[in-house]
Amino acid sequence: RICVVDLAGSERVKKSGVEGVHFKEATAINKSLLALGNVVSALAAKKQHIPLRDSKLTRLLDGTIGGNCRTVLLVCASPAGEHAQETL
Repeated sequence: RICVVDLAGSERVKKSGVEGVHFKEATAINKSLLALGNVVSALAAKKQHIPLRDSKLTRLLDGTIGGNCRTVLLVCASPAGEHAQETL
């Protein structure tokens, strides 16, 4: 089984100035990324409980991360100095 997920990157709401529907979308992306980070941290720490039910994204990825699965993470990061704070 192969899952390909485009996470679209986190959204700095204050910096981008998004409103309305785009604000809700940016908030949902950030919540999903936070939940995925929590799952990865729990797996790395070999915790008993893995919070896979915290978001739709982590529920969809259940069975494709952890255990005997091989997971690859590709990151596109801007080399520009002005984006260093957001990238790291």
